[in-house]
Amino acid sequence: MIITRTPFRMSFFGGGTDFAGFYEHHGGSVISTTFDKYCYISTRHLPRFFDYENQFAYSKIETASRLEDIEHPLIRNAMRFLDMREIRLAYDADLPARSGLGTSSSFAVGMLHAFHVLKGESVSKRQLADEAIYVERTLCGEAGGVQDQIAAAFGGFNRIDFGPSGYTVSPLIMGQARKRELNERLLLFFTGISRYSFQIQESMKRAVEDKEKNLLEMLSLVDEAEGVLTSQKPLSEFGRLLDYTWRLKRGMTDVISNSSIDGLYRKALGAGALGGKLLGAGGGGFLLLYAEPDRRGAVMEAMKDLVHIPFRFETEGTRVIYYEHESWDQVAHKQ
Repeated sequence: MIITRTPFRMSFFGGGTDFAGFYEHHGGSVISTTFDKYCYISTRHLPRFFDYENQFAYSKIETASRLEDIEHPLIRNAMRFLDMREIRLAYDADLPARSGLGTSSSFAVGMLHAFHVLKGESVSKRQLADEAIYVERTLCGEAGGVQDQIAAAFGGFNRIDFGPSGYTVSPLIMGQARKRELNERLLLFFTGISRYSFQIQESMKRAVEDKEKNLLEMLSLVDEAEGVLTSQKPLSEFGRLLDYTWRLKRGMTDVISNSSIDGLYRKALGAGALGGKLLGAGGGGFLLLYAEPDRRGAVMEAMKDLVHIPFRFETEGTRVIYYEHESWDQVAHKQ
């Protein structure tokens, strides 16, 4: 049996510039981090005692003998891509899916990681990121950028730059004390609203063509935010930049926010938060806020009807947390 643990991510700046339609012409950059909330994939070969050849447990329990009968598109395409057979797979997570934390990409990275290890193959973080991008964007045909897969695979607090020839991952150089101070100023709340990001991503993909000016300004904020984080400038500037980039993103398309989200955000600012944003594509999910220590209590009180999620930044990315070799002789796939 193999168990992989893959972190979720929060993206601060540059979201939308990781769409190929934008970065292939203008370049793209994001600043993001992974944090200590994870998805877990356990995988083994299914014993041959059943009248089906594969079993999957995620939000439902699914059984299938033929690849084409597998309902879950990520599982179906990942298994076809790596020629996996007779698989039992279970998904578990610390936080809900469809919530703006790159959960589907973490699932893709963790699943591909588990499949490679099950086959006895060592694989790099870059290969896992590249394969997850290929499976989600090409084989599954899902709209979206490419930052989530990279963040989940590599882990850590990074600047990721995109261009026609590929991407680079550069850790942000911050002292541990400064990183801890930033962590303590960020508050994460679940809005209670789940949504399918691909529906919003389709709208964002169209907006990329129409809102180039917004995206270029969002791209310029990545340099500005990096300058704040890697210097001795007040961290409050980070909070104000979050507010500014959220307002830019809010203007990209009308499906990114709604009256309920806007009301929550206004309440948070009224309680003393300097800025914040919905994580991921928008439309619901998790609301990230920045508040100085003397306003933290007031912001927590203002958001008391939401679920607060304490978190810490993490640095490992996807990893195998359990490995036990199994003896299994692969046979011809039954048709």
